[in-house]
Amino acid sequence: MGSGSEVAIADRFATYVGELTKVIGHADRAEPLRDYCSGLLATEGRRSVEPMAAVTKPAHVSAQHQKLLHFVANSEWSDEQVLAKVRELVMPSMTRRGPIEAWIIDDTSFPKKGEHSVGVHHQYCGQLGKQANCQVAVTLSIANHHASLPIAYQLYLPRAWSDDAARRQEAHVPRAVRFKTKPQIALEQVRAALKAGVAPGTVLMDASYGANSALRQAIAGLGLSYVAAIVSSVKVRPAREDEPKPPRVSVKTLALSLPKSAWRTITWREGTNTKLQSRFARLRVRAAPIRGETRFAEETLLVEWPEDEVAPTKFWLANVARNMSFRSLVDLAKLRWRIERDYQDLKQEIGLGHYEGRGWRGFHHHATLSIAAYGFLISERERIPPSGSHSAAEIEKSALPSGYRPRGAPDPAAAPRPQLDRHNPSPSGRRDCNEPATMPMLRTSISKETTNEFMTQ
Repeated sequence: MGSGSEVAIADRFATYVGELTKVIGHADRAEPLRDYCSGLLATEGRRSVEPMAAVTKPAHVSAQHQKLLHFVANSEWSDEQVLAKVRELVMPSMTRRGPIEAWIIDDTSFPKKGEHSVGVHHQYCGQLGKQANCQVAVTLSIANHHASLPIAYQLYLPRAWSDDAARRQEAHVPRAVRFKTKPQIALEQVRAALKAGVAPGTVLMDASYGANSALRQAIAGLGLSYVAAIVSSVKVRPAREDEPKPPRVSVKTLALSLPKSAWRTITWREGTNTKLQSRFARLRVRAAPIRGETRFAEETLLVEWPEDEVAPTKFWLANVARNMSFRSLVDLAKLRWRIERDYQDLKQEIGLGHYEGRGWRGFHHHATLSIAAYGFLISERERIPPSGSHSAAEIEKSALPSGYRPRGAPDPAAAPRPQLDRHNPSPSGRRDCNEPATMPMLRTSISKETTNEFMTQ
């Protein structure tokens, strides 16, 4: 990347952060906001507060560490207002080549060894694919075929935490926060997005949310369409005019009974090396739980059965328009892959899971700032012409300053017998560095210019 390009990116970053400072309250928060976002983008390796302090202010690491730590863990600025501003700033770039098409409900997890970080509990951890000690955050993202962005983010607080006054107090969990299931949190996020006037899209969700019939009904009641993944055991009745009440069967059994003519091979998008395609079938059904099935309207059941599989592998229920083309329905169902890319980039490129504090506020502040930094990358990526590479914008990472050593880390120059150094410890890494390294892309000044009952866990 040439120097001219770096300067242009730095100017856009300064303007972007300058807009964010309008919603964080006190003016003295502007500098740590800029430095925290800069650190998330520019730090190589782990992006916890201390390494970011070493990269953003190498000559004053200790003071910078305290400033960033206070900003993320203690400052009383609104996550909702900052995320709303990020959405406002990034949306024009996201929709340059097409409108918002989907809202994606999902969650992401963070494995934790200890038990004191807020919300940590032995529960299913998607990152590990098994039950483990972890934190889980529920998210709502907006997406189209070109980009996606999380717009809401909330920690799921298990009952073991929500009902424990001592743990709540230690982690500074707000009094207003009460136990809610993940689907309940997701529905609140959807309602808030509608209230905020976010451009609506078809709600997409995986089976952990989509199999919840009450959530599907609530979303439909808000006037939104959905394509919801479900598990193979969900019971339905086929919608047949010649048979008023056909037998109640699982979607897997129904799919296996379909004739060969019901299946079509559909390509939904170009993959990295080949076209993505599979076999699909669709038919009209009505959900048929044990109780209250008369509440459910007809829906479209979409089934995927790859040719190399012995049985159908994926199932969706959708309340989209009946005249939606088969390929468009498949394409919409598969658009949920974008959230997986978001989580991957947020964790690997931004450090979403690198926060080391234990409190409620710090957990959410770090996530909000991570999403803000990610939003800037999305804006930069969308500046690339359609014929260019759509990988995330390249931000040059900065190595830690020479001589930097995290607190508590062993001195690499220590004697083989540590007790010999007990009364004469090495000063390396224990004071501010005198030879600051430069950050190649992100400036330290901010430009004055601005641019225009029901669900159970």
